Amino acid sequence: MAILNWIISNVFGQGAIFLALIACLGLILQKKKFSEVLRGTIMTSIGYFVLNAGTGLITGSSIDGITGAFGTMMGSASAGAKIDMGQFGTQIGIVMLIGFGVNLLVARFTKFKTVFLTGHMLYWFPYVFIAAGVDAGLSGAPLIILAGIFTAVYMVVSPALMKPFVKEVTGEKEASFSIGHPTTCLSVVSGLLGRALGDKSKSAEDIQVPASLGFLKEISITGSLAIALTYIVMVFVLKGRGLDPYTVWSTSSLFTYIFTHAVYFGVGMTIMLQGVRMLIGEIVPAFKGIAEKVVPDAIPALDCPVLFGYAPNSLTIGFIVALITSTITIIVVNSLGVFPTIIVPLVTTCFFEIGCAAIVGNATGGLRGCIIGAAVCGVLAVLLVGFGSYFFMNTINDWMLVYGGQDFSLWGIIEGLIARIIA
Repeated sequence: MAILNWIISNVFGQGAIFLALIACLGLILQKKKFSEVLRGTIMTSIGYFVLNAGTGLITGSSIDGITGAFGTMMGSASAGAKIDMGQFGTQIGIVMLIGFGVNLLVARFTKFKTVFLTGHMLYWFPYVFIAAGVDAGLSGAPLIILAGIFTAVYMVVSPALMKPFVKEVTGEKEASFSIGHPTTCLSVVSGLLGRALGDKSKSAEDIQVPASLGFLKEISITGSLAIALTYIVMVFVLKGRGLDPYTVWSTSSLFTYIFTHAVYFGVGMTIMLQGVRMLIGEIVPAFKGIAEKVVPDAIPALDCPVLFGYAPNSLTIGFIVALITSTITIIVVNSLGVFPTIIVPLVTTCFFEIGCAAIVGNATGGLRGCIIGAAVCGVLAVLLVGFGSYFFMNTINDWMLVYGGQDFSLWGIIEGLIARIIA
């Protein structure tokens, strides 16, 4: 058990190490020179850390103030978890290994040829599935078996659903990678809406702007301006609620606070996209060794930011549209008391999961598909968090209020229903 826990914590639980080992194995199987193996291994881990650093700046130094302000206005989101999930670390680790092992076997012997390689998600999905089972009253073998089944099925089904949409985004004849991330349900909805209601010939990426506004083509600049505008609106919203923005954000200068948080978004985007380029540039070619020798014809399923560089306009538009529709929905459901928890703005979900969904919507339905997909997904995300609270209230509801509203919530609800029948 000690060895198992070490592997879980130091290999599967560390995205940079896990992906570096995958790259190393792939390069060795391709019989590359030692210097090439060493370079590819280290550069893969560097790319992961660069991507992660950019993501951290966006969530921790840029959009965190928006979530915090809404949290202050709406009060406590829930009564807090009654069950400590910290005591289920071993069960989560076992489920993680079961899920990944089954994923490899399925990729080896069936037509589902994607291997789930998003390191941190290898942990978070078992975490969510164990929590849903615990909340329903399961324990022991039934808990591990049910969570293991859901983790394995998700790792196979989700990237398979995303693969054709990724191919439309990248324009490749055969997709060289898929997405292994909880954006799937939202991206599929957006992609289907784009096909049904959009116009693929008019892409969001073809938007023409005057030469004097050419700087807006830079997503780092456009995103920073959008975040600044959001904070400015928040100032008036807070004052309208009788709250002091200076106190809410613990600052002596609103100008400095808004400026730094807005620019941090641009910095985070610049760093994240650089990390994406590095990671794809190393892990995809290296993975060919595994695909040729171990899992024939397999492709890696990676984190959703790997798509951001393909359609930066769609990402920005989708984020803004989703933030608007989800916030309106939150105000309505909280006012009506529809759910057993107060829902706070899903800023992280709007940017990452729905941003990816907007990119897919643009690929299938152009600008119209991007906007419609993001708008609908903004509403859907709030409803998923609300209904999900019935299945996580005793365990990780507070965590889901920040990181839910997508596959975590949808699959957690389904598993929670089954777990309650078994219990």
